[in-house]
Amino acid sequence: MGLGKIYTIVNQKGGVGKTTTAINLGAYLGYFGQRVLIVDIDPQANATSCLGIDKNEVSGGTYDVLIGAQPILSQILHNPRFKLSLLPASPSLSGAEIELIEVDHREVKLRNVLVPIKQRYDYIFIDCPPSLGLLTVNGLVAALDGVLIPVQCEYLALEGLGQLTQTINRIKRSLFNDLTIRGVILTMYDGRTNLAADVVEEVQRVFGKQVFNTVVPRSIRLAEAPSYGMPISVFAPDSTGARSYAALAKELLISDNVQIPIVQEAN
Repeated sequence: MGLGKIYTIVNQKGGVGKTTTAINLGAYLGYFGQRVLIVDIDPQANATSCLGIDKNEVSGGTYDVLIGAQPILSQILHNPRFKLSLLPASPSLSGAEIELIEVDHREVKLRNVLVPIKQRYDYIFIDCPPSLGLLTVNGLVAALDGVLIPVQCEYLALEGLGQLTQTINRIKRSLFNDLTIRGVILTMYDGRTNLAADVVEEVQRVFGKQVFNTVVPRSIRLAEAPSYGMPISVFAPDSTGARSYAALAKELLISDNVQIPIVQEAN
């Protein structure tokens, strides 16, 4: 049986590396022998596209699962090459946000479908939309083992983090008492700027030990990989971006007290 950990990757600011983190952290955990499921709950379906699946070809996916039209296991796709499983999204997911408004217990829909299958996986990552609407609320209520917040090392990065932590606290009070921030991941770091170092310092000041030691750099290869429909572990395993996500995966495994198999360590 798996660890069954469910982490939600969230930041209402777009372009901070949410999907990049979900896919590449997931792929390296798969590389280190973990069974990983990515759950795409973003109507933009970026995680789905980044793994080489045409979002317009997805007939059911997360949408059908959330509205109860299909059982979740029938909608999960497996990619042995990427060492990942995916519950894909499609643009129709934006309709779910509206349809669910009328439904009882609408905030727990995602949690209710994930809990019965969580022991099939070691890690489930939920990739949220860049907003704080009902889909993200579903993602937060389903974050049984905590929230991972990617923060880009750029000006304005901290703007909105206050709003996000307020939302997390509100959900903690009203819907899910045990909701926690599992960790903050610094992304898009450019060592040539003083500003990046200032942002790192400020995030560490605010979040303390919740900040992962691994900092993900700005990387052309990381930016290119999605257009080829591959995680960085397959697209450019020797790149700095790949090495940083491999290191982040190891850091997460160590803090979750999981043994990393030596034989598979390449980066």
